[in-house]
Amino acid sequence: MIENRIKEFRARYGMKQDDLAKAVGVRRETIGNLEKGRYNPSLVLAWNIAKTFHVTIEEVFTVIGD
Repeated sequence: MIENRIKEFRARYGMKQDDLAKAVGVRRETIGNLEKGRYNPSLVLAWNIAKTFHVTIEEVFTVIGD
């Protein structure tokens, strides 16, 4: 499982889910589902989200458990 800090970074940047979704080329629902941990992002999506926030992937996403 992967834990994420997307909501925290969105708040820091004053972004709504829709804003981030448009920035990375996905639907708003995708961002909501990622934030709720319903599924893990592809490497490309994780990279695009991190790039949007000007941080590393590891700063946004953390692997927990096995």
